[in-house]
Amino acid sequence: MEPRRTPRVLSIAGTDPTGGAGQHADLKTVAVLGGYGMSAITAIVVQNTQGVEAVHPVPVSVLSEQLEAVSRDVTVDAVKIGMLGSVPVIEAVSQWLGDHRPPVVVLDPVMVATAGGRLLDDDAEDAIRKLLELADLVTPNLPELAVLLGEEVAADWATALDQGHRLAEAHRVRVLVKGGHLPGEDTPDALIEPGRPEPAVEVHAPRVETRNTHGTGCSLSSAVAVLAARTGEWPAAVRAGRQWLRGALLAADRLEVGHGNGPVHHGHHLDDLLEQAVAEWSRPETEDEAEDTGTSFTRQLWNESGDLRERIRGGSFVPGLADGSLPREVFLDYLAQDLIYLQDYSRALAQLAVRAPRESWRALFAAGSAGCAEETATLHKTLVEADAPVQSTEVTDEYTDFLLATTQSRDWAVGVAAVLPCYWLYAWIGTELDRQRRAAQVQDGHDGSGGAHPYAAWLDSYSDPAFAEAGERVRAVVDDLARTADPATVDHMRRAFHRACELEFRFFEDPCLRGRARNGSGDGRET
Repeated sequence: MEPRRTPRVLSIAGTDPTGGAGQHADLKTVAVLGGYGMSAITAIVVQNTQGVEAVHPVPVSVLSEQLEAVSRDVTVDAVKIGMLGSVPVIEAVSQWLGDHRPPVVVLDPVMVATAGGRLLDDDAEDAIRKLLELADLVTPNLPELAVLLGEEVAADWATALDQGHRLAEAHRVRVLVKGGHLPGEDTPDALIEPGRPEPAVEVHAPRVETRNTHGTGCSLSSAVAVLAARTGEWPAAVRAGRQWLRGALLAADRLEVGHGNGPVHHGHHLDDLLEQAVAEWSRPETEDEAEDTGTSFTRQLWNESGDLRERIRGGSFVPGLADGSLPREVFLDYLAQDLIYLQDYSRALAQLAVRAPRESWRALFAAGSAGCAEETATLHKTLVEADAPVQSTEVTDEYTDFLLATTQSRDWAVGVAAVLPCYWLYAWIGTELDRQRRAAQVQDGHDGSGGAHPYAAWLDSYSDPAFAEAGERVRAVVDDLARTADPATVDHMRRAFHRACELEFRFFEDPCLRGRARNGSGDGRET
C-alpha cells in the first residue's frame, strides 16, 4: 500500500440530511483529514439528530451506475462502505469491488439500529459476511460484531477481543474492535490482524461525557480509510483516527446542531487555523504588503537577516550544490549531519507539540515531528547504501543542543521562534538552489529543464510545497504569539530566531570547511 498525500476516497453509504452520519459524515471526515471525498449513495435516509424516520433505497442499477461512473474516470485510493441494506445492493458492491479492487477497503457494517433492532434479514447478514472477504478492515460495534459471529454481545473487553480475533481468523480480515458500548469510564479500541495473537494496536482513554455522538462509527471508519491511504500503514491510521475522533467528541457540544444526539465536530482541529487564516485574508492589503514587504514580526525578522542570506548565497555549500560541483564525500558528510540534526529537530518539534497551548498548534508541530522521523529513515537508507560514517560534529551538537534547550526550558513562544529558521530558510534555499541550478544549466547550454545533475533528486525535495506550507503556518504562529507577548518575550524570540539562523549558516558551511581541511582544496568544491 503506497501512501498518497491527497487520497481519493469513495464513500458508499446512505445519506443524512442533518449532516452528521452516513456519506455526509464520511465526506466531512475525508476533507478535514486531507483527502478528496467522493460518494455513491445507497439510500436516501430521512433522519435527524432525534432518529431515523424513513429509508428510501436507491435502485441497484442506479447505485451500479454511480460506481461505474466514478471508476471510469477517477483512480480510487480508498473505499469506505456503510449502509447497504439488502442482498442485491451488497452483491452489486461486491461485484464492483471484485472488478476494481481499490488498495484500501474499509467496511462499517450497518447491521444493528441504535435501539438494538436488527436492520438486515438473515440473507443480507450472510451477504455481509461474504463481503468481508473483499475488505481490508471491518469496523463493527459490539452488537454488530456479535451478529457477524452469531453470538451474544460481549459484556467485557476480554470477550470483545476474543470475538475480534475469531472474526479476523475466520474471514482473514483486519478487525477494529470498539469498546465504546461497554459500561464504565474506559473506552478501549483494538486493531486485530489475522495471524497475530496480540492486537496490532490497543488503546484506552477515558469516556468523553457528551450526548453528541451521532455518526461516530461512520466518522471513525472513514477516518481510518483516508489515513490508511495517506500513511500506507494500518496501525498508524487507527491511532491517528482514534485521536482525531476523540477531539471531535470533546468539541461536539460547540456545534449546537439539533435537539437530540448531535454530531461530532469533524473540523475541530482546524478551528484555530481557520480563525488565523480568515483574519489574515480579510485584512486590508496595502501595496507594500502585496509585495510581501509588510511589517509583521516575522517579516521584520526576515529583513533583519538579509546579510545572513547573502552569506549563504555566497558560501561554498549552496552554490556547489546548485551547480553540481560539491564533492560527493562533502555531500554525504552533510547528509550524515542532517540525519543527526533531524533526529533532534524531531524531538524539539515533539516537545513544542506537547507544550502547545492550542490543539491546532499541537497538531502542526506533531506533524512536523513525524515528517522529520520519516525523512531520517530515508537519509539513513542513503547513508547505509553509501557506507558513509555518521558521527556528530561540534557545529551539529551546538545547533541541536540550542534547539532542544530552547524548546524544553524556555518560554514556548521563544521555542517556536527558534525552530522557524529551519522551515523558512530551507524553503528559501530551495528557491535559491533552483534559480542557481537553472542559471548554471543555461550557461552550459542546457534549457534548464533537466540534465544529469548529480543531486537532482535531492534538490527537488527542497522545493516540496508541503514543506513550504508548513513553514508559512509556523510563521503565522510566531506572528500570533508576538502580537500578544510582552516586550521581553518578543526580544527573546528575536534573539532565538537570529541565533538559529546563524547556526543554520554554519551547519551548511561546516561540511565544506571539513572537506577543505581533509583535501587542502580552496572551498570544498570540485574544480
